[in-house]
Amino acid sequence: MKYTVDKHEKYILIKLNESKLNSLITPQLKSELILINTEGQRNIVLDLSQVKFADSSGLSSLLVGHRLCKNAGGSFILTGLNDAVARLVTISQLDNVLSIVPSSEEAIDLVFMEEIEKELRREVR
Repeated sequence: MKYTVDKHEKYILIKLNESKLNSLITPQLKSELILINTEGQRNIVLDLSQVKFADSSGLSSLLVGHRLCKNAGGSFILTGLNDAVARLVTISQLDNVLSIVPSSEEAIDLVFMEEIEKELRREVR
């Protein structure tokens, strides 16, 4: 699996440099997401702008990322979905579950906004 990782204090940006998110890639992606989460990173931005095709196993890996981040009190945000991948996500109604934004910049802004909201909620208690 070809990808780049850009680590920051509040989030990690993973850019998948593959054209397909299928059963050949999925096990490696799930392992990477689990490893990142175990290292204490709870906010993951996954850039899929290079991905032209995804199947059900690919969607499964996205749900794993979502669950890991949610359980850690963080955010899992997808960005850069092309039309075919976005259609598959919509057909499977995962657009109601997953956070999806057009660009990495917007995803990063969303991470910071959600972190601020969580901090404010903690202060109110």
